[in-house]
Amino acid sequence: MVGTGGPVATFSVWDYVVFAGTIIGAAGIGLFQAIRTRKESSSEEFLLGGRQMSAVPVAMSLTASFMSGITVIGTPTEAYRFGAAFWLFGFAYAIMSAITAEIFVPLFYRLGITSAYEYLELRFSQPVRIIGTSMYIIQTALYTGLVIYAPALALNQITGLDLWGVLVATGAVCILYCTLGGLKAVIWTDVMQMVIMLAGFLAVIARGAVLQGGLGKIWEDAGQGGRLEAFDFDPDPLKRHTFWTIVIGGSVMWVSIYSINQSQVQRYISCKTLGHAKMSLYVNMVGLWLTVSLAMLSGLTMYSIYKKCDPLLNGDITTYDQLLPYLVMDILADYPGIPGLFVAAAYSGTLSTVSSSINALVAVTMEDLIAPVFKHLTQKQTSWLNMGLSVFFGAVCIGMAGAASLMGSVLQAALSVFGMISGPLLGLYLLGMFFRTPNSIGGLVGMVVGLVLTLWVGIGAQVYPPTAEKTNPLPVSTAGCNNTMGEDYTTATPWTSPVTLPTSPGVRPPLADSWYSLSYLYFSLLGTLITVVTGLLVSMATGGCKQTKLSPDLFVKKSDLLCFSWCTESKVSDVPEKAGLDLHMGITNMAFTDSNGTIKESTKL
Repeated sequence: MVGTGGPVATFSVWDYVVFAGTIIGAAGIGLFQAIRTRKESSSEEFLLGGRQMSAVPVAMSLTASFMSGITVIGTPTEAYRFGAAFWLFGFAYAIMSAITAEIFVPLFYRLGITSAYEYLELRFSQPVRIIGTSMYIIQTALYTGLVIYAPALALNQITGLDLWGVLVATGAVCILYCTLGGLKAVIWTDVMQMVIMLAGFLAVIARGAVLQGGLGKIWEDAGQGGRLEAFDFDPDPLKRHTFWTIVIGGSVMWVSIYSINQSQVQRYISCKTLGHAKMSLYVNMVGLWLTVSLAMLSGLTMYSIYKKCDPLLNGDITTYDQLLPYLVMDILADYPGIPGLFVAAAYSGTLSTVSSSINALVAVTMEDLIAPVFKHLTQKQTSWLNMGLSVFFGAVCIGMAGAASLMGSVLQAALSVFGMISGPLLGLYLLGMFFRTPNSIGGLVGMVVGLVLTLWVGIGAQVYPPTAEKTNPLPVSTAGCNNTMGEDYTTATPWTSPVTLPTSPGVRPPLADSWYSLSYLYFSLLGTLITVVTGLLVSMATGGCKQTKLSPDLFVKKSDLLCFSWCTESKVSDVPEKAGLDLHMGITNMAFTDSNGTIKESTKL
């Protein structure tokens, strides 16, 4: 009986057929685009791909990139365990979209950069650029490992396949896909994969509503279980999720993900005009709202079904990240092919994210680390390097997937990784974009100090996780389970870490309940603020106020902002002549135009 615990069915033949067909179809789109543009097999084409893309496909690609298998697996589990507070990220998505579209995108467009970290050399120095690139590579490898691990966990639960076998197979598929295709293939494949992910959520919600007697019953159960109490205005920075940690800390974290992450920046400059690039972020915002809403509804549906029999306490699963896959087989096994669609949703998100991440890793490695040293590589040598780096980073990400199994909840672990590393990087960019005083010494010292502090608090929180008082897990029960013989085990299961502690049980250092308990959503904000303040102070002490040879194009301008650019046409004169003009949809992408604003012959489709 559904919702009462015990073993569930595994994949049927039709599930394997649907799963394989969906993945082959998605990969087929990407390979078709790769073959279609095979004649233009330059390094620029491989790394940048669709240079004349419009807003909607790029927006769906932006959404699919970070709404990956982690979202499919982790967000419903978040709603089940902690309630609907995660829904407040809708505010953070709106703030992030506006800041990125109106501040960062115009700057990158104006400079016509290929790698986001080119800006760091233009504004500061080459060593700062190299360090920024290295931080990005480490962060992306860790995150991509988590992305591979999440659907492998789902496949392990649903199909019974060996977890490590699935990890290696996933990585191998991604390596092949990334080696053959470029960014254009990734973008168009993302469009299909985004649809598949949303379809997986809809299948869970629809079937759950039928079983529970409608969405109204699901909502009623969630309310009775305390899952709808989303607005907590407690200013305590140690509480995991409050209105302030999500809206303030979450906004800074998502800005650091979308504004300076190479895989996202590559998509901005693939748009044919600045207007399309900006519009892609606003359409992406709607996509994020839709995705998180369906994910949260799936989690509330899951709670309604398992409110009296928690599968983890009942011993049916080994980690909460297996909860949604378990639900799928519990309620959808009677519909052959639907579980296969769900796994395809998680797996499609993985292919999307991993392919774009590896493509971005190859881009920054070539542009920031190899090209400045080896300046006379032939086209053939460059192409072989691109493919070799794709294989190398794919193998690294498989290794990181193994490490991901030690990091607890995949959703929180993924966001923590971004907070710890992207926060100091964001602070470095803000130093360069808004202040003239910061120099390379101040920027470098500020970023290092910010990184040290965020790694300190982040790693400490991983080793000594916050107590249930700060994480606020909601109660779950086993009263309705078949194999508990009527015993009622009702408890609030805290956030736990699988890391083995070096101390004896029950012993926590003094910082464990203060510094290490800082909400993971404040990691990015902490790193950003420390970097900006330290960078300004060190720069003033090392002659930063005397800098005179700084191009105005390196700083944010009023003409970049939508409100100013629409109120007056005279402001577009601030843009360099070579950018060309399009008063209806923005400035033509100067990375792909000549000095007259005409599209380069090599970039035409």
